[in-house]
Amino acid sequence: MPEPPLWERRFRAPTRTLPVWGPAAPERTVVRSDEEGSFQAYAWELGADRPSRRTDEPVGVITATISADGSIVVWFSDPTGDESGRWLAAPFEGGEPRDVFPGAPNGWPEGLALGRELAVGVIADRNGFAVHVSERGGPATEILRHPDVIGFSDSDLHLEGFDRVGLSADETLVCVETAQDGDNIHRRLLVLDPRSGEEAGSVADGSGLGVSAFGWSPIPGDQRMLLTHERDDATRPGVWNPTTGERSALEVDLPGDAIPVDWWPDARSVLLVHLFRGRDRLYRYDLERGTLTEIAHPAGEIHGARVRPDGRVWLRVSSGGHAPVLLDDTGAEILAPAPGGVREGRPYREWLFRNPAGDQVQGWLVTPPGDGPFPLYLKVHGGPSWLYLDTWWTDVQALLDEGFAVAMVNYRGSIGYGRAWRDHIIGNIGFPEVEDVLAGADDLIARGIADPERIVIGGWSWGGYITLLALGMHPDRFVAGVAGVPVGDYLDSYDDSAPSLQAYDRSLAGGVVHDIPEFIAERSPITYVDRVGAPVLVLVGEHDTRCVPAQVYRYVRALKKAGGDVELYSYEQGHSSYVVDEEVREWAAVLEFLRARVPLP
Repeated sequence: MPEPPLWERRFRAPTRTLPVWGPAAPERTVVRSDEEGSFQAYAWELGADRPSRRTDEPVGVITATISADGSIVVWFSDPTGDESGRWLAAPFEGGEPRDVFPGAPNGWPEGLALGRELAVGVIADRNGFAVHVSERGGPATEILRHPDVIGFSDSDLHLEGFDRVGLSADETLVCVETAQDGDNIHRRLLVLDPRSGEEAGSVADGSGLGVSAFGWSPIPGDQRMLLTHERDDATRPGVWNPTTGERSALEVDLPGDAIPVDWWPDARSVLLVHLFRGRDRLYRYDLERGTLTEIAHPAGEIHGARVRPDGRVWLRVSSGGHAPVLLDDTGAEILAPAPGGVREGRPYREWLFRNPAGDQVQGWLVTPPGDGPFPLYLKVHGGPSWLYLDTWWTDVQALLDEGFAVAMVNYRGSIGYGRAWRDHIIGNIGFPEVEDVLAGADDLIARGIADPERIVIGGWSWGGYITLLALGMHPDRFVAGVAGVPVGDYLDSYDDSAPSLQAYDRSLAGGVVHDIPEFIAERSPITYVDRVGAPVLVLVGEHDTRCVPAQVYRYVRALKKAGGDVELYSYEQGHSSYVVDEEVREWAAVLEFLRARVPLP
């Protein structure tokens, strides 16, 4: 059998996530991996040659962890890919699964914390968000419910690793993030007694300012919580004790964001991630001295990091030119990658330019060998509260193999550049992002890097929304577009979306979309569908509850009716595919579409 093409071998390189261990049994860990064709949960005991598979979910496993005592593997079971389902648990050694929250309704997961006695989970359904508690595997009790968002550990600043946010070390307190006066973006922290549901404390910074929880102290009886605030625009670390009300800021002399992700075992030091201009660095912060010590590791994105009982730091890190590796802070490999595939490519370089408002915009650029101008693929990120880091993207390397330069813009609305930059698009969705992406294209044309006649725009999720909006608003700028699981009809997308997306939309757009139809129409791609001139490939997940398929199909029908050139690819999963063969099929369709539409080298 002939060897698959290079782009496919890139997609077939397996991924292993950071091993997750519980505080009472650190020698037992859980890893998510797609080494057998889809992301599943694996049990790995230190010293074993390789992890052992413990799940067989048909569409893969979104998230998996381990109990505090290391006795059970826990994962979220999502049978169709719509991201709703239930939490299941099975013995570490293997066996039949059971419900983690017996009697609780199925729904969308918004946080999970596992102790020795208690399991706490936030589950969203069409009636709102609820906190459920199970003691020693018994029936679940609902201790809190609200129509606005409740959750924890659900931002992209929360890294892979055992979750210390939900339950205090002595399991007498549970911490959740809740909407602040109906604001689902700028949240407050609420601490409850997990057995009675009684409030034990809360902290908020007021209108337009959010706080997030990042981990209870590992010492039983020490009720300090690591948090972040954004009172100074950047995300900054702090410590809060809800039982005493004492709160202190951790003074860090670093530009950009500083996020506390874990404690050292004696609770005298904190592991910080410093995020600045799309790269992560790890530091140890001494709480008594107020000093920072940098931890050596390769440059790039830290996908996960935790402190081991012996004080070593384990991390998963990648960069634009190298797929993720699992290391400790001495540089030693924790667990080798599963064999197969291609795990190296061309590195990115940082790229700065100005938008029409005069703001400096940061992004990443990578070019194929040779001299430009090149065909350009503008890769637009989703979220929108997300960002592009110096990180491994298989699709970027596949596009480079085809001869494209790839540009990734951290437009207004991205995280990692301060609260004001992120919040710029609240009540102002779509237009600023399009403006920044086009300014990036103009900059690369002026530098002689991009060929203005061969510019493609593409993105998934919110990136798909921006792609369709840009294609309609600026039809003369693009030779083709690729919109994966996009929002095409914003008004039609709300009712069937997952509860967390509805809550986020209410705060981002400035209200329920049906109450502000004129504004939503102005910012919806379907309004501009008759102006689209470039051919478009649209990809849709049949069970997607983030960018629901009905509104995507409505956009496609409208584009065809207007005489547009549109191709449709659909797949029987949700917002993302966790099955390798499906991801390969999707990108085979994308590359075939681009080869037919764009003059390539």
